[in-house]
Amino acid sequence: MNAQIVTAMSVAPLSGKQTFSPPDAPPFKISLAEWSLHRTLFEGKLTHLDFPKVAKQDYGIDAIELVNQFFMDKAKDQSYLADFKKRASDMGVSILLIMCDNEGMLGDPEQAKRTQAVENHFKWAEAAKFFGCHSIRVNAYGAGTPQEQMEQVVESLRRITEFCAKLGINVLVENHGGLSSNAEWLVSVVKKVGLPNFGTLPDLGNFKVDEQTEYDRYKGVGEMMPYAKAVSAKSLNFDEQGNETRVDYRRMMKIVLDAGFLGYVGIEYSGDKLSEPEGIRATKRLLEKIERELSQPRGRKRVMN
Repeated sequence: MNAQIVTAMSVAPLSGKQTFSPPDAPPFKISLAEWSLHRTLFEGKLTHLDFPKVAKQDYGIDAIELVNQFFMDKAKDQSYLADFKKRASDMGVSILLIMCDNEGMLGDPEQAKRTQAVENHFKWAEAAKFFGCHSIRVNAYGAGTPQEQMEQVVESLRRITEFCAKLGINVLVENHGGLSSNAEWLVSVVKKVGLPNFGTLPDLGNFKVDEQTEYDRYKGVGEMMPYAKAVSAKSLNFDEQGNETRVDYRRMMKIVLDAGFLGYVGIEYSGDKLSEPEGIRATKRLLEKIERELSQPRGRKRVMN
């Protein structure tokens, strides 16, 4: 499917309020992925509960993407979840999705392990529903040949996606290393799952398939965008002009917008040359600059809330 001819209908979520952007609306919205502060969180200098406040007060961002690693034992703790939800609401911050890691390989060769991995994700879908998220992000990791992994992953993803459909939640797969960073393979997975609440979360920087192979990131994002319900703006380092050194963000954001996407682009700073706060601000400045450059009158298009 050619990204140039896909309408914005392809990025509408299964659940959530549906609106249309006015002609003078910005071409995309900016959110903050919690992984941008992973060192600060792991070192105990910031708690997960305070993330919404920091996103709003320190960075002026009112939409966040959570990472389950930072509240791994709290998925079923209703008191904790309610506290977090209230803190976000009090700050006027929307919780968009939960990125789910460390819950087993959905493409494990052993059926019992795949089943356990699938069921491990159910609690995060329920937490996402409670928070008012539109999606959970899962990983398409596995073992075996590419074809074997595809069959195993598709089986698992279909089960999770059917469960999430009952909750009004989307399931998104990110290019997150291994075969999932081969966009052609990943798009085949999406097509085989074939459910409307299943899609992709293109990461602009994650295209390393293995130590010897890196998939063309621009080709990959273009292939994934027709199925995208969120976008991750991965950043590592910046030059003196404020441009990301590995990714041509202007080229990337044109690919994103040409696909009709008008949802959130999530800042995910993962570099180490700048501090995490500096890296987040540098990424935000770059996205805002490109946003201004690309702003132009447009017709009404469906967007995600």
